[in-house]
Amino acid sequence: MALTSELYGTAASRLDSFVAQWLQPSREWKDEVLEAVRTVEQFLREEPFQREHGLDQEVRVLKVVKVGSFGNGTALRSSTEVELVVFLSCFHSFQEEAKHHHAVLRLIWKKLWHCHDLVALGLEVIGVVQGAPDAFVFTIQTMKTAEPITVTIVPAYRAMGHSIPNSQPHPVVYESLIEACNSYPGNFSASFCELQRNFVKHQPTKLKSLLRLVKHWYLQRARDIQVTVEQWGYPDLILRVNPYESIKKVKEKIRQSRGYMGLQRLSFQIPGGERQLLSSRSSLADFGIFSNIPIYLLETVSPEIQVFVKNPGGESHAYAIDPNSFILSLKQQIQDRQGLLRKQQLLKFQGQVLQDWSAFGSYGIEDSDTLILSKK
Repeated sequence: MALTSELYGTAASRLDSFVAQWLQPSREWKDEVLEAVRTVEQFLREEPFQREHGLDQEVRVLKVVKVGSFGNGTALRSSTEVELVVFLSCFHSFQEEAKHHHAVLRLIWKKLWHCHDLVALGLEVIGVVQGAPDAFVFTIQTMKTAEPITVTIVPAYRAMGHSIPNSQPHPVVYESLIEACNSYPGNFSASFCELQRNFVKHQPTKLKSLLRLVKHWYLQRARDIQVTVEQWGYPDLILRVNPYESIKKVKEKIRQSRGYMGLQRLSFQIPGGERQLLSSRSSLADFGIFSNIPIYLLETVSPEIQVFVKNPGGESHAYAIDPNSFILSLKQQIQDRQGLLRKQQLLKFQGQVLQDWSAFGSYGIEDSDTLILSKK
């Protein structure tokens, strides 16, 4: 935080000097990081990937591109995260990339341990990390100082072919991306990483300095967000959390505050959307949560499961149920929490009306399914 105080006390005319002195990495340090990363790039280009994990052809690496801060020239001093996009010969369309994406990630994971040079650099695998798109993440160390480096690898379809780096793709490329993503045409595609990298890489130094200042401020001041944990029958719990840390760590903070022993189920709902379960292996950022938002806590004890009940107004609530219990037991919970009498409730699942004296299991209701509530 001392560095942040130094920034706020710096005159505008001296910001360039501040960036050069405190934020811009030294050439020696950057070269040391890139030397370790070159070992990864050499492994990707030279290691044979052949007919495994459902792939019916030899997989060759066409190109490796450094993206993110190290790729566009805006890395902060002591930043140890390097992102690599790998263009592969087995992808001839966005559809093929989507179909074989995870197979390639698993293949890279398996082949990684065959590289003795990476093992010598202290290779530690983190695994496949969910994102847009999912990526393979591991750590290695620099040769001289043994500083850990986090490397992220994303396989991609070379949609732009051998075009000039700064040229614009033909519109048909974007059309094929939209068709491949179906109802999610806004999904990020690593195929255009070179355009994104070059947009920043060739900008003036002053713009890069501004980006470094914004990143520094974000890391120091704006990363943690406030989360309100709601639970029926208990006062709200306010937590400060990093949106990039795992949901598992958020649950640990809740357990430390309240000492729960059962299985914690966290969910959230954006206005107009469906209530979603927050997976322990994901982060708030994976769900697009970067600002203050209420999340709901439900404790379940085996064999209980969680179901969501959506009201006529669109708001959903989470309830714990035993799959072998009667529908009437859930209606009693709804009456206790929302005040709507049992005899006035009409519950449906996949268009079928749920009868009071039938068990949940008889309707095929599973964990985190959504039931629709209306008033008779």
